[in-house]
Amino acid sequence: MIRRRALALLFLAAVVLSAGVGQAQAVGYRYWSFWERNGDHWTYATQGPSTARPSDGDVQGFRFAVSEDSQDATKPRGTADFATICAKTPARPGTKRVALVVDFGTRADAPSGETPPTPRTACARVSADATTAEALAAVAKPLRYDTNALLCAIAGYPERGCGEQVTAEKKPTAGTSKPHHGPSVGLVAGAAAVAVLAAAAVWQARRRRHA
Repeated sequence: MIRRRALALLFLAAVVLSAGVGQAQAVGYRYWSFWERNGDHWTYATQGPSTARPSDGDVQGFRFAVSEDSQDATKPRGTADFATICAKTPARPGTKRVALVVDFGTRADAPSGETPPTPRTACARVSADATTAEALAAVAKPLRYDTNALLCAIAGYPERGCGEQVTAEKKPTAGTSKPHHGPSVGLVAGAAAVAVLAAAAVWQARRRRHA
């Protein structure tokens, strides 16, 4: 009976540890997300850059990162507004100006062997009916798309890959601590305590057997 209890406790310790490791990682995707600037904050675009048709004076952004979904997507960095980005691009009849923020992300999100370029801004002057994709092509070539028209690279970055699935560490929500690279201290301590109890039970069982 005691031996069974000890084995059960050891099994529980293994489950606790494995649960901690599983929560530290999640499946995500490495891709370019598309954003629209509303006032002083970014909102995830509700349509793709190939169908979105911005107006003169709009600010739009792209961010390369690993994200689980649109709710988890990382926003472009920087606070430059339209007046700043397009300060040297005067209005012209029959055209529109679109301020673009291109954030290539961090080394942590970069594909293996690649280094993200420095984030940049650009003012695209395009025809009045141009899409965001056309505005982007005017200032950030070369662009790369896959067979499903998914935007894979801006200004040649990244050189390879397109929306591939990767293993990524879960991001902390606001007001919480940064995620650990393994099980939390609490989980490890709990598992250790369970393991100690299991070892004690085994020792007691052996002692009684030889008494």
